[in-house]
Amino acid sequence: MADHPRFGPAGVPPTFKAMKTALADVPRLLREENLDAFEYQAVRWGEKPQIKREEAEKLGLKARENDVLLSLHGSYFINFCGGKETIEASKNRLVACATASQWIGSQIVVFHPGFYGKKPPKEGFEGCLKALKEVVETLRTLGIRDVKLGPETMGKPSQFGSLEEVLALCENVEQSQPVIDWAHLHARERGRFKTVDDFCKVVEIIENRLGTEAVRNMHCHFTKVEFTDKGEKRHHTMDEADYGPDFTMLAKVIAEFKLNPVIISESPVLDVDAIKMRDILQKEMKTSFKSV
Repeated sequence: MADHPRFGPAGVPPTFKAMKTALADVPRLLREENLDAFEYQAVRWGEKPQIKREEAEKLGLKARENDVLLSLHGSYFINFCGGKETIEASKNRLVACATASQWIGSQIVVFHPGFYGKKPPKEGFEGCLKALKEVVETLRTLGIRDVKLGPETMGKPSQFGSLEEVLALCENVEQSQPVIDWAHLHARERGRFKTVDDFCKVVEIIENRLGTEAVRNMHCHFTKVEFTDKGEKRHHTMDEADYGPDFTMLAKVIAEFKLNPVIISESPVLDVDAIKMRDILQKEMKTSFKSV
């Protein structure tokens, strides 16, 4: 849980990679940029953690030393709308990610719930709900109680992950928290966010469904996005004016409602745009404070 709005990248920034930065040094380098969140990418993992526990714990230690809040993005190879074997493998992958999340001291495992395929959305939801409840039971058996499962809103209508579906999952699954990917919602609904009020409506829906604490401490992804009739196509940088959504509108909502979200940048220039978003919010918060 963040005690103030936090910003950071989804994965190791390109400039850090160019320096051949060790994973444990990432929190220090982010702190030097005045960033205070980092989403470790476990997106290619199978059914076992693909990081040594010693390395994971070292990352967690350095993150705490530098006051960088960690999260973990789970495997892309998760599909709780698939067949029986696919669902079982997906459960194992999510458990592996949650195990590593506990090692690094991450509070949440972000994951993509799946693709509908030939299943109707209702059937997909029921299968996903059942599987997630079983994952939570497994985590508790393993003593993993401080890591939340974070189903993410998704950017294509063919994917399970509308705002309604994600909130309904979190209403019914203990140890879960919604992950609001604003770009995905924007693309899924073909340009949903045009005004500040459009962002406000989503915040109000989350609060009405899950409560004040859930909306105050949202875990979010943000970038500008290009989309087609089929939904999300590709991510763009903050400087590309032809694409939305506009982070300034979300910043106004965060400032007005005094929210403390974690904002993870999924821009092609990860940390660069995380810094820009942080600066935009700081400006809005000063404006909001002066108007009180």
